[in-house]
Amino acid sequence: MKRTTILFDLDGTLVNTEEGVDKSVRYTLEKYGMGAPDRDTIRRFIGPLLIDSFQREYGFSREKAKEADMIFRERYETIGLFECELFPGVEEALKALKEKGYQISVASSKEEVPCRRILERLGIAQYFDLICGARVKENIGEKVEVLNDALKRLGISDKKEAVLIGDSRYDARGAREAGIDCIGVSYGFEEDLEEMRGAGVMEIFDSLAEVVEYLESEV
Repeated sequence: MKRTTILFDLDGTLVNTEEGVDKSVRYTLEKYGMGAPDRDTIRRFIGPLLIDSFQREYGFSREKAKEADMIFRERYETIGLFECELFPGVEEALKALKEKGYQISVASSKEEVPCRRILERLGIAQYFDLICGARVKENIGEKVEVLNDALKRLGISDKKEAVLIGDSRYDARGAREAGIDCIGVSYGFEEDLEEMRGAGVMEIFDSLAEVVEYLESEV
């Protein structure tokens, strides 16, 4: 069956958000009198829920991680949000997919409103039929929850019609849990591509141009 719907992860797939996340994590840790993180640690913050990342990387309690999340947002939502740029070839790939008739959506664990603000700022919001992100107040935060929400809002009943394009093991796991396929890209924030393969991606490509070509070759 030919795909009808392409879901995109945001951070690490469409947009390089490392600078804004880096500076905002540093800002947060400074508030606790902690030293600056290394780059590998910063990159592990990109993708998963922030509360989970503070617990995993620094051993914060759940309550302290929630507090750290709020401190992070003080800087990120006013400044860090826009310290980002598109990865090469993103707009060209989105334009090609729209011209070929695909329905396109963002499906990100980042809050939905910031997702929209980033895409509008970078000038590519118009390519998306839906911008779907986390809505914590509605208990939609994990990747699988965001994906299921996106599919529902897009009116997709046959999950074989949809595929997620992502850059990490978290994307692959979320797609697997949601019952849809996942295609990986190698240029994002995943430290170990074997982890992404082990989580169930169909293929991993070095560019979105290659992803578009692959999608068009499917029968």
